Amino acid sequence: MPLSRRSLLALPVLTALPVSSNVLAQAETFPTKAIRIIVPFAPGGSGDITARLVGKYIEDKTGQPFVIENKPGANGIVGALSVKAAAPDGYTLMLATTSTNAANIHMYKSPGYDPEKDFQVVGIIGSSGTFLVVPADSPYKTLADLLAYAKAHPGKLNFGYFNASSQVPAEVLAKRAGVEWQGVAYKAIGNAWTDLYAGNIQFMFVDLTAGRGQVVADKARPLGLTLPARSPLYPNLPTLSETFPGFTSTGFLAIAVPKATPKPVQERLNTLINEAITSPEIAKRLAEEFALNSRALTLEQCAQQDRDERAKWAEYVKIARIEPQ
Repeated sequence: MPLSRRSLLALPVLTALPVSSNVLAQAETFPTKAIRIIVPFAPGGSGDITARLVGKYIEDKTGQPFVIENKPGANGIVGALSVKAAAPDGYTLMLATTSTNAANIHMYKSPGYDPEKDFQVVGIIGSSGTFLVVPADSPYKTLADLLAYAKAHPGKLNFGYFNASSQVPAEVLAKRAGVEWQGVAYKAIGNAWTDLYAGNIQFMFVDLTAGRGQVVADKARPLGLTLPARSPLYPNLPTLSETFPGFTSTGFLAIAVPKATPKPVQERLNTLINEAITSPEIAKRLAEEFALNSRALTLEQCAQQDRDERAKWAEYVKIARIEPQ
């Protein structure tokens, strides 16, 4: 007997209900096995450090292992592509950074992924800026010293970089100051530190989280910050905007999942990450040790900040005159 039009319209609804209920049930018990987070950079950087901190909290909270897997390469592209190809079930996450989510789409013609279409940020660990550092025994005591030498010796200074946050500020500074220097690319931050201390490069930009240990240990001397205002942690350290008005460079660290991950699972991850970054011990460490500005955000707010970062870094890359590769 033929089905009526009303009966036909009702069929998709009846079929979809068990699937939706199943997804909701899975989200309520999530996670039930180990969670893997891909850090698209080598160990020792700010993303690696903070991902382990947040991961340990989630592991303790849920009783499920939280495994960090470092997949460096191509300014974070290798790791991002790995997560893009993963099952969208919430068990493979990405440490999303300024490079992966904001800068790469402007610095590469075909990075192989679209951060807007392929990923959803489910939690933001924090935002911060970068140091401009030289070795502690460097002859350059101030930013003025460094720029004076660069002007007198065009192309003689080398800077190291290992991600967008370390490359773009150096290029912008060169344009603003009217100087020339050469960039040296590194796959890992550890190699850049080694060459800095060996004298193979003379300076580099490094985010406050990854650079703090070297600065506190008096191995590296900071000459300035890219924050809009001086940091309470370094009240005597000038910002670059004090010399070059408007010169700021800030970025973020976040957790993202493949876009097709079910919304209830995204919301569960969002809750866990927000609990982690607002827990007293971790909140204190993020602020006082890593100089990260952290706050709990909804999924919608995370997505908006992600978009805002991309727009901001489009301008940074434009100012730096970096041609997409």
